[in-house]
Amino acid sequence: MNILAQIRGRFAQALGQLVDDPSELLDMVRSSQDAKFGDYQANCAMPLGKRLSRPPREIAEEIVQHLKIDDLCEPPQIAGPGFINLRLRSDWIVERLEAAGVDERLGVELTADPKTYVIDYSAPNVAKPMHVGHIRSTVIGDSLYRTLRFLGHRVIGDNHIGDWGTQFGMIIYGYRNFCDVDAYEASPVAELARLYRLVNTLVDYQASHDGLAAIEQQITEKSKLLETQQAAPPTGDKKADKKSAKAVRKRQGQVNDLRTELKATKEKIATIDADPVLSKQLSEHPAIRKACLAETVRLHDGDADNLRLWEEFLPPCREDIERIYRRLGITFDYTLGESFYHDRLAAVVDDLREKKIAVESDGAMCVFFEGDDVPMIVQKQDGAFLYSTTDLATLQYRVDTWGADAILYVVDHRQALHFEHLFSAARRWGYDQVELKHVVFGTVLGGDGRPYKTRSGDTVGLEGLLDEAIRKAHEVVSAGDDAKPDGPELDEEARSRISEVVGIAALKYADLSQNRSSDYTFSYEKMLALSGNTATYMQYAYARVRNIFARGQIDAAALRSDTAAIIVDHPAERAMALALLQFSEALEQTLVDYRPNLLTDYLFALANQFSTFYQQCHVLKAETEELRTSRLKLADLTARVIKQGLALLGIEVVEKM
Repeated sequence: MNILAQIRGRFAQALGQLVDDPSELLDMVRSSQDAKFGDYQANCAMPLGKRLSRPPREIAEEIVQHLKIDDLCEPPQIAGPGFINLRLRSDWIVERLEAAGVDERLGVELTADPKTYVIDYSAPNVAKPMHVGHIRSTVIGDSLYRTLRFLGHRVIGDNHIGDWGTQFGMIIYGYRNFCDVDAYEASPVAELARLYRLVNTLVDYQASHDGLAAIEQQITEKSKLLETQQAAPPTGDKKADKKSAKAVRKRQGQVNDLRTELKATKEKIATIDADPVLSKQLSEHPAIRKACLAETVRLHDGDADNLRLWEEFLPPCREDIERIYRRLGITFDYTLGESFYHDRLAAVVDDLREKKIAVESDGAMCVFFEGDDVPMIVQKQDGAFLYSTTDLATLQYRVDTWGADAILYVVDHRQALHFEHLFSAARRWGYDQVELKHVVFGTVLGGDGRPYKTRSGDTVGLEGLLDEAIRKAHEVVSAGDDAKPDGPELDEEARSRISEVVGIAALKYADLSQNRSSDYTFSYEKMLALSGNTATYMQYAYARVRNIFARGQIDAAALRSDTAAIIVDHPAERAMALALLQFSEALEQTLVDYRPNLLTDYLFALANQFSTFYQQCHVLKAETEELRTSRLKLADLTARVIKQGLALLGIEVVEKM
């Protein structure tokens, strides 16, 4: 049961006596931050008093008069200018807690309004090793998938992998011109990744070289415009002059950005010019950029040889990705890559053209947006399609085939403009009844505040990240086991098994516990700490409860069937009980804006509450048998909620640590 939803429902009825639409006021009914103000608090009397031109305390009194909540709460208390404080009835808490204790869902009800969600997450490019940048999309998407399903929604996880397009044109060209046959036979994925990096470097060099003149021309043009703007005399109109100054600053910023880009481009070119191997390869392949595009076109046109190579490359690349997913415990319902939609793209463009959503501009088919100078190109001058075309075809398929009510795209913040355009175009195309959400996330940073990379400056591979997390977890687990008062309890096999679970959990939780919109700094030491908001601390809290049951030789199944009442007379018992009953609330809040960190916050607070409860309330040595049984039930339910909560984050628990 979601207590907050219940209370808000009662307030909706009471507020309905005062205003026509109380919905915006219900957000002001929330959990209390301090127990001295009760369990829940409503602050809606203040804004309502202002709206109705009446004293807020008078409004609060009228709300309380209409509030039918006696079955849940003690009589409401009005404090200060009009705060309404609510304290749940202890008998109601006990009743709900006992029901949760015998419920495999721990008192969390299935949604009354199930929907079909499609979640697009992870989505690596094949033939490129997965790297640290993939961890956020993968674990955030997986957690949302698990949580939505647990609440009763139909959820489809779709891994929209990059298995088509320009990258394969580069790989095919690289295979034909630069392949080390022995290396390919020994490890095809590693060699294909090397070929892609090499060809991409050469192509990028040519593109950078060709683009120098364009950047320099833009600098010249914008600098002249800037000089003209700066030379314009003040008009004397404050508003107009302020607007003019803002335009000057914007133009100056554009010029500065272009100069920075020019400098970086020249440095990139100089670095490659200084490399004798790359310089030689460039001189031997002067048309490599066009040649790669030609290979891509042949693949898309169904050239037999290119298709044969593509079909040869794909299986080992897919298996390499799946191997990492198995280590992470990640699965998908579908893996429909870009290649799946290739034969649908022409029809998408034709339909957009017929509906006058896409129009021709300089030979390309474009979708334009009001107030935005940058269009979304769906077909280039040469007839080639783009990611935007594929994404429209994919969206169409997901709605028409799976009946999606909502599509969540778990993709980093750099794609914000792309999704803004995609969603706008889709709604104009007729897909305006489906929820489209870009679940944006920030960047994983190193200690230097820059994107996390190796010492040599390369992107950190995801598999290496897993290996290192497990190795460091083994150090933590071994040190903890060696320090036990009665000596170590775990053999090497058990230590290795626990380290695998703890290491991967630490990596996932460190990501999920962050506000997804923000960048965060990666640190093995912090993520494996036995204190603080870490997976290791949460797993330790679970193992601690299991240890209580082991020491007391308690049969958990028998305890759950015991009809003895739960007692919440001690403040720590009551606080523990309330925290357990708020699990459902935490899950609902997590899904309001698809933020798993709200679930980790809840679990961390729950574990801390259990620590306080355990310090203040004897469990195995409780004063009476009734109290012992009650506290064991609270401990058991705590462990079950932690285990279930971590499972929704894709994290396993261990019985011993």
